[in-house]
Amino acid sequence: MSQSLTLPCGSSLKNRIAKSAMSENMASVDHQANELFVKAYDRWAQGGAGLLISGNVMVDSRYLGEPKNVVIEKGREGLLNLKKWAAAGTLNNTHLWMQINHPGKQSPKFLSHKPVAPSAVPFQSSLAKLFNTPRELAHEEIEEIIERFTYAAVTAQEAGFTGVQIHGAHGYLVSQFLSPLHNQRTDVWGGSLENRMRFVMRIYQSMRKAVGPYFPIGIKLNSADFQKGGFTEEDSVQVAQRLSEAGIDLIEISGGTYEAPKMTGAPAAGVKETTIQREAYFLEYCEKVRSRVSCPILLTGGFRTFFGMEQALEAKACCLIGLARSLALNPMFPSQLLSGESAVSEVKPLSTGLKSLDKVVPLEIIWYTQQIHRMGRGMNPSPQLSPLVLAITSAWDMGIQSLFRVRN
Repeated sequence: MSQSLTLPCGSSLKNRIAKSAMSENMASVDHQANELFVKAYDRWAQGGAGLLISGNVMVDSRYLGEPKNVVIEKGREGLLNLKKWAAAGTLNNTHLWMQINHPGKQSPKFLSHKPVAPSAVPFQSSLAKLFNTPRELAHEEIEEIIERFTYAAVTAQEAGFTGVQIHGAHGYLVSQFLSPLHNQRTDVWGGSLENRMRFVMRIYQSMRKAVGPYFPIGIKLNSADFQKGGFTEEDSVQVAQRLSEAGIDLIEISGGTYEAPKMTGAPAAGVKETTIQREAYFLEYCEKVRSRVSCPILLTGGFRTFFGMEQALEAKACCLIGLARSLALNPMFPSQLLSGESAVSEVKPLSTGLKSLDKVVPLEIIWYTQQIHRMGRGMNPSPQLSPLVLAITSAWDMGIQSLFRVRN
């Protein structure tokens, strides 16, 4: 894990440990970064990881995934605050990449009265109560969103971030375009896989032209959506291959959507017990895709021990180990791993004690986000935080935010 890694663009990561993205949801009221980001990322940069990837930064203030997302768009750059954030996250020769995102239809009702998507396909599960049916994007709007992604990448580069990551997973807009379940268009943006991947390919190509050949660009990509009629594993392999051929620097593998949330901590249905014992949820997919791509692979999800991480690297299933929740509980976890300590992730299953509440509240997200907020306030993470109290508080806050949105 202590070996450096040179990316296709020529940049070098000091080791093979990466902090994967976790949504911070702590921007100021005008959706700018602030001192909370500076303090949290200072902690992580001191923690020893070679690469830190930010939580999703949105490209359009009209469409947010969460109330306190950072937004980069013309007239709302907040460059000074971004520079402070970047300076903190790049201490100790650490890379800090900005994850750039658009939620598409995954923008809650209290944030978007009429969200946008490739097609006007509503959520089919209980989530339909939380998200309005989206409006289908016009061709001109798709082109504008590509420009917004590019503008955010250029702004990140100017602010001092050392790379960017396109969020192409977890059911957000790029993921929606890739999925035949959510993308039912009949024009050049839909239908065949070639057309469905056109959106992400155009985003990458536009970014690359704007930031130049030596600035790292990565992508977070689903191994599959785990939904009937959705984005399949073979689709994913082909998209990864095309992006690699186009020159992308790093592909991070994840999986799932809000409707099938495999990214929140549970292995996918049908995963072999032997794979679970090897810790990484998407390890088998990585072993398949490695033979089809030339760029490095970052594998995130399920890693708990030094042994499991080393095993994945030695098997060449991936080039980088992605850790998220482990670093929200212990920002020094990478240093402990690299020093040879018998460090084990402190991540554990969470429950409010009320099954009905566990089903409706995104407890894993809420609880770990609060740990990030503690670091942003200069405090240490606290494994003793009550899941029940946080779930009730979050439900109350969501109600207040919904009222505020309706009145404005």
